[in-house]
Amino acid sequence: MSGWAKKRFWKDTAVAEDESGFGVRLDGRAVKTPAKAALIVPTRSMAEAIAAEWEAQDGEINPTAMPTTRGANAAIDKVRIQHGEVADMLAEYGNSDHLCYRATQPEELILRQEEAWNPLLEWSASELKAPLARVSGIMHCAQDPESLAQLRKRVHALNEFELAAFHDLVSLSGSLVIGFAAVHRWSPIERLWEISRIDETWQEEHWGVDEEAQAQAEIKREAFFHADRFFGMSR
Repeated sequence: MSGWAKKRFWKDTAVAEDESGFGVRLDGRAVKTPAKAALIVPTRSMAEAIAAEWEAQDGEINPTAMPTTRGANAAIDKVRIQHGEVADMLAEYGNSDHLCYRATQPEELILRQEEAWNPLLEWSASELKAPLARVSGIMHCAQDPESLAQLRKRVHALNEFELAAFHDLVSLSGSLVIGFAAVHRWSPIERLWEISRIDETWQEEHWGVDEEAQAQAEIKREAFFHADRFFGMSR
């Protein structure tokens, strides 16, 4: 099967293993990606999650309720083909990492950023061998080329499934360091999400909650959490 079916047509959903990995079968027919590549994933846990998403479909197929399937499709159809370009794009976050740009006022926000972000940058320096400079304000601060090279090397070492998940961890948090902290289990994923949104949380506390912005933040939060789960299923 390729692409998205409009309605459920199958009765049986099963995981199948072969020498290349794990796939999903619908009434014995192999599921394929939208580009008609074999949907073969690296772990049984990922295949089982994909199978569960297909099994849960009833009547009209809802692709938005199938994030693991969509993630696998992206890894195979897009990231696998453009691995170098995707890795380079994500590595560039190291040169403008969200954690490196600090508020100039008020003091309360400055201290909140320091308490949450400084330990992550210290971890990057010690564990990732990539110290990053901090700056007050939004003017760009060029980072040490050796640190950026270390981060780029680590990004390029990820396989296509890991990189697909890592893309969302980094882009949704605005931080390459937070992305690495997530995959290295530096802190619970819930805490890392909170750390990435210190500025937004402070604004909500002082200016109130915008319902539309809150709804968008919730969508991003769930995507961030799913990316963490997807990365875990990739290895």
